[in-house]
Amino acid sequence: MGFQIVKDIIDILLVAILLYETYKLLKKSGAASVFVGVFAFILVWFLVSRVFEMQLLGGLFDKVINVGAIALIVIFQDEIRMFFSRIGDNWRMFDMFKQLSKKVRAKSKQQEADQSVVQIVLACKNMSRTKTGALIVFTRKQDLQQYAVSGERIDAMINSRLIENIFFKNSPLHDGALLIVGGRLHSAACILPISKKQNIPKQFGLRHRAALGIAEKTDAIAVVVSEETGKISYVIGDEVKTGVKPEELEQMLSEQWYDYCHAN
Repeated sequence: MGFQIVKDIIDILLVAILLYETYKLLKKSGAASVFVGVFAFILVWFLVSRVFEMQLLGGLFDKVINVGAIALIVIFQDEIRMFFSRIGDNWRMFDMFKQLSKKVRAKSKQQEADQSVVQIVLACKNMSRTKTGALIVFTRKQDLQQYAVSGERIDAMINSRLIENIFFKNSPLHDGALLIVGGRLHSAACILPISKKQNIPKQFGLRHRAALGIAEKTDAIAVVVSEETGKISYVIGDEVKTGVKPEELEQMLSEQWYDYCHAN
């Protein structure tokens, strides 16, 4: 019973809104008086046929109503066209809103990725100054789950202080690599494959060799902070660059890793 009352109220409100919008549309086109006349005729027809149940007069009005529906389409054809045009315009506005919403979300992700890069560069800069050894691996298209399971799961937002604490010499997680997946700190103390190349520079330690190893087997980016010299290096595929400045590291990550921050 209660549901029926609510349904009736909604029905009445929808009809009222439809009539009001129709009146506004016809008022702009100068046909408001015709609308009032039609509405008055429909009201009289409803009273005669449905309320008072006058069969003769009601039957006559029924015939007029049946023919009148077609007549109304002819009379108000311009207004009807305008009405459906407005519906189409509103739909296009809704579609524009969806496109705008997508752009806002994309911009939000972009800002988040930019902030992540800044936090990583800041951590590397601080560790470089204190000569804290570090190995950070950035996942791109290829899955590194087989290496992630060898370490400890973190699943945390990228934060410079957290990265520095992970690689602090007395931290239980400072050995091994830190994996960053989908713009988040995924796992720490991960064991990576060591490169077996013979032409590796002698000054490269175990972290550099692990960076070369993961870059050989996957499309990941590896960033190394040397414990001996404090220099920052990165490896992408066959490309190895040492003595990287924080500004260069930021530019590289923005160009090479940026698009993959939210891919996983």
